[in-house]
Amino acid sequence: MKTILITGVSSGLGRAFARGALAAGHQVVGTVRKFQDAEAFESSAPGRAHARLLDVTDDAAVSAVVSDVEATVGPLDVVIANAGYGVEGVFEETPLPQWREQFETNVFGVVATLQAVLPYMRRRRAGHLMAVTSMGGLMAVPGMSAYCASKFAVEGMLESLRKEVSQFGIHVTAVEPGSFRTDWAGRSMTRNTREIADYDALFDPIREARVAASGRQLGNPEKAAAAVLSILDLPRPPAHLVLGSDALRLVGVARAEVDDDIRQWEQLSRSTDFGDGAQLASA
Repeated sequence: MKTILITGVSSGLGRAFARGALAAGHQVVGTVRKFQDAEAFESSAPGRAHARLLDVTDDAAVSAVVSDVEATVGPLDVVIANAGYGVEGVFEETPLPQWREQFETNVFGVVATLQAVLPYMRRRRAGHLMAVTSMGGLMAVPGMSAYCASKFAVEGMLESLRKEVSQFGIHVTAVEPGSFRTDWAGRSMTRNTREIADYDALFDPIREARVAASGRQLGNPEKAAAAVLSILDLPRPPAHLVLGSDALRLVGVARAEVDDDIRQWEQLSRSTDFGDGAQLASA
């Protein structure tokens, strides 16, 4: 049995991860934002489901919750930083306060969670840090600039973190789901008001299609949970876990486009070096 902390278990993939972990016999600490959600979660597996009220944008509260869990529930083996939401709207119509709010939850909430637990895992020389990013952390689509930017930021943070803590026996995995049958595209999404007609032809069909697809997405949350749980005991778990065939396809296309661009402009890239044979260590 592992002790697993999962943020945002009241709905969506977080709830699926928590249910799957409890069904597999693990002990789960799940964070929620409402008292009634806490009661419902703890009643789902008395003695093994532990709820904590938490807003991940409150740095002090995140640290306090992790300290309390370590002291009262037990040493954390796995942390899944899952809490987050999406802002939908074209770049020009997304006001700066919304950008900041998106990053406060999706980026700094993840950072606060992982930073809070890392000292405990480092001292134990063991643990698995996970964060739910998105296929939107490896590719981007029109009308999701704030959301994709936040997920790209988490991807970069996790990549660097993984290289820092692998020496301590701590694993780091970015979980990159595609479209799953949750309420992410429903009540969990903030949709900006449309104002600039120039974007109508591009973005309105995208928004309409996303609304129409809500509740009919290809991905099965229970199978996502099973996939995540399946890597917990691996000696070398993946650094990137893409979930869903749609994510595999779209991420593959996006990465191929980047590779093609790099190859096409390789000579121009090389032309910026000094020509005197001096070489600097690459970053």
